Amino acid sequence: MEANVKAGPRVFVTRKLHDQTEARMRELFDVRFNDTDAPMSPPALREAMQDIDVMVPTVTDRLPAALIAEAGPRLKLIAQFGTGIDNIDVGAALDRGITVTNTPGVLTDDTADMTMGLILSVARRIVEGASLVPAGTWSGWSPTFMLGHRITGKRLGIVGMGRIGQALAQRARAFGLSIHYHNRNRVPAAVEAKLEATYWDSLDQMLARMDIVSINCPHTPATYHLLSARRLKLLRPDAIVINTARGEVIDEAALTRMLEAGELAGAGLDVFEQEPAVSPKLVRLAKAGRVTLLPHMGSATIEGRIEMGERVIVNIRSFVDGHRPPDRILRSMV
Repeated sequence: MEANVKAGPRVFVTRKLHDQTEARMRELFDVRFNDTDAPMSPPALREAMQDIDVMVPTVTDRLPAALIAEAGPRLKLIAQFGTGIDNIDVGAALDRGITVTNTPGVLTDDTADMTMGLILSVARRIVEGASLVPAGTWSGWSPTFMLGHRITGKRLGIVGMGRIGQALAQRARAFGLSIHYHNRNRVPAAVEAKLEATYWDSLDQMLARMDIVSINCPHTPATYHLLSARRLKLLRPDAIVINTARGEVIDEAALTRMLEAGELAGAGLDVFEQEPAVSPKLVRLAKAGRVTLLPHMGSATIEGRIEMGERVIVNIRSFVDGHRPPDRILRSMV
């Protein structure tokens, strides 16, 4: 582990961050970095948590209640580098007097862009087609070659109409898609009007009528397998499923079975239920052009990562200065 000994709060960062972020942290904090950039084991995390004031984990770091209970007495802030907090037992942290923050809103446009990209890729078979020329298997144009589906006029069902869901709706409207959504709470009428979005109180009813379904809600206990085997069966056989949120929101095994059986037209997945492990069945489907798989890169832009780092730094400095961090997670939010 790389250390930078100086005055100020002792901060531990679990993964390699952008050079600009790390340089700024070195200026401000007594910071230690995981210079291997490999996901840390629970024993390594436990050891790191013994003598630090602030921990900066990422979505690859699981911080369950048992691990948090063994943290040293100095640890008072977990400043997540990321929007999702499903890797942290926030309740256990708060019970120990540890504040938890995240970096919301920073990656909205990046994730919405990638979601729209997956919709186009699956409908128009872009990834499948892009592999043919380098492989030398393309023999020339023909009227029936690589036929996909037009997306203009299709119905897009967005599951989760938060920042990313709304940003996706804006993009999808420009492509001529009809916007529908299901959300825990209905968005304001002005937002619905701006997005020309139709609200469905019943997720089941919406799923049965959509051409494309995009998952854009966070993973919480309430959304685990929200698209269950039963709900997936409601989808039309010509529907496609897109997930750039969290793999746990979909019953991945059920989705795979339906794709194998031809009960869905396709899927575009940037996240997986057991990632970084990916089901061999999904990999085979991808090789056959039945599904598009991406390596959890929906938020991977240089600009986004730098902004995330800045939000982490602001949260740490606010906390250390005795102020309420702007991105504090409350118990009611989880």
